[in-house]
This record gives sequence, C-alpha cells and structure tokens, in this order.
Amino acid sequence: MTSPTLPREPAADTSGLWRQLALALLAVRFVQGWIYWGGGSRRFIYAPAKLDPHAHSWMANKFQTAMPGAILGMGHVVDYLLHHFALLYAGVIVFSAAELIFGLFLLFGFMTRLSALVTVGLSFVLMLLFGWQGATCIDEWTMASANFGMGVALFLAGAGAYSIDAWLLRRHPQLASARWFQWFGSGPWPAPRLRRWSLISGAATVLFVVLTYNYYRGSVLTPFHGGPVSPAAHHISLSAGQLNSDGSVRFTAYLDAGTPAAPENVVRADLYGPANVAVEHWDGAALAALPPSAFVNDYQYNQFGPGYAGITAKVGARASITLPPAQPGLHLPAGSYRLVLHSVNGRPYTIALRLASGN
Repeated sequence: MTSPTLPREPAADTSGLWRQLALALLAVRFVQGWIYWGGGSRRFIYAPAKLDPHAHSWMANKFQTAMPGAILGMGHVVDYLLHHFALLYAGVIVFSAAELIFGLFLLFGFMTRLSALVTVGLSFVLMLLFGWQGATCIDEWTMASANFGMGVALFLAGAGAYSIDAWLLRRHPQLASARWFQWFGSGPWPAPRLRRWSLISGAATVLFVVLTYNYYRGSVLTPFHGGPVSPAAHHISLSAGQLNSDGSVRFTAYLDAGTPAAPENVVRADLYGPANVAVEHWDGAALAALPPSAFVNDYQYNQFGPGYAGITAKVGARASITLPPAQPGLHLPAGSYRLVLHSVNGRPYTIALRLASGN
C-alpha cells in the first residue's frame, strides 16, 4: 500500500519581492551611476583636457600622485605605465570609457548586474591606488568603500523597476529564466542563490573595508595612526648622494608623501661639514635660478624644477638634482658631510654624504 502523494507547494512568486528591492535601491543605483558617468563624461565631454597629454590636467599627473601610497604593487604598475606612453594612454581611455559607459547603464538600469560588477572592480582599483589620499580625512578611502558597497548591493538586486532591464522583461518574459540575463541583466534570482552570494559578497565587503581602513588608519587591529604614507604632510626622500670637492652636489629626490592638491617647495639648502659647520648655503633665489638641466626627472608629468622661490615639485615627482658650487674656488677636504633641504614650511630633509680623498 503506497502512501498518497502530497501536492507540491507552488513556487513563491518573487516578482513582488524583486520590485521592492529595486524600489529600495533606486536612489543607490542613480548615485552609483551618476558618480561613474560623471567621472567619464568630464573627461570625454566637459573637460577633455584631462585626456590631452599636453594639458596640465592630463590624467597621468593624477595617477603619478598615487604612487607613494599605492598598495599591492599598484605603484609599480603606475611606474611602468608612466614609462610606456602607449599603454598609459590606452589605460586612461579604457578606464574612463568604462566609467562613462557602465555609469550610464546604471542610470538607465541596463545590464545592471554587469554594470554594477564593473563599478565594484573600478572601486577596488581606485582603493589600491588612491585609498591613502585625503588631507583632512581619508576621502578616497571613503569614496572607494561606499562605491564598492553600493556596487555589491546593485549586483545582488539588479534594477527590476524603472529600468530598461524591467522593460525588456515585460517585452520578453522568457528572459527571466535566461541565465545570461539573470547574471548580466536583472533577472530574479532564486532564494538559495541570493542567500549564497549575499553571504559571499558581504564577507568580501567587510574584509575589504575593514582591512584597508586598518592599514591606512589603524583603530581596528592596531592603534590609530596617520597611515604608512601621510596624505597631508609632504615628505622628500633623498638618496644616491654624491659630493665633489668643488662643492657641487648631486642627489635623487622623491616626493613620496603629502597632498597632491599643493606642491612642496624647497627654499633653502645647506651643506654641513665634518665639524657640523655650514660650509655651503643655497638660498631660495639660488635654487630658483637653477637651470632645467640641473633636474633629470624620472617622469614626464609631475616633476622637480625651479620655482618662484626655490625648488618645487608635486607628489610622485622623482629626479636627480645637481646643485652647483655655492661659491667659486672651493676645495672641500675629505670627510663626512650632511646636506639639508628646508621646505617652505620648515621641514628639513637630510642626506649623509661622504667625500673621499681625491674627489
């Protein structure tokens, strides 16, 4: 005797749920779309000088400022691109086009999940590059984190209402069961898939946000700190120093911290001898009068060079700099020396030098 077969419970109608999700995220979709469309449209439409390699606002200058604090090897990637113009230009165009196209797609709710996933990837890259920047707080970290979270939410929910995806579903109901539209468009997901991907993406978001915040500011696993690289206070690293007996000095300077919103200015340089006595002095006028040939810059964009009242540079600039003898007829004895550069804000940057016999 067989037991009677119970009728299956009809599948729940999820159309109402998905419409509610989409309505709740309508403002999020608009903001996420506008942010990325705005970034791309500024370069292609409203401020095309950002894509002009000869313009002061050329995007390579912005990318160069990211190098000092970029993480997971992205600084080396930027360095490589800055030395290979074709790849650099292609990268700027592709990145800007992705912002423009997929931001516009989100605004209109077209291929919503694909577009949201692209913005998640863009947010991830921007965090690796610029997450350390922000003179008063970590502004770029905040933007990348918020965009990452909004992109994840839109990827899970799709558009669903007031969107091209919804219009396509009304016109072609069979798209609701098409796997490509479920993953790229806004087809409703079955509850188990939504639950699984919500947990996966939620965990990834928590790790991404908390670990990057702890790296840049601490306050989670470590005490609060100002970041491995300061986004506010400029710093110049000096290396490869060489002193000659006639008093000329050559060294490499790298502006590896600080806000990209303003340049650093060196207004004085002093050379101290073995007895810690100043033996040479270059004032602001002498530094400002240095010829362009005194600066051999590593990059064509942000550079060290003579400024209004000394030497000036923007974040990411690196150059070999030669200071001529401060006065004629010098013949320095062998020994240990110290070159100190002084910024307009009074910050000293020091490098030890050694003058060997016979130099």
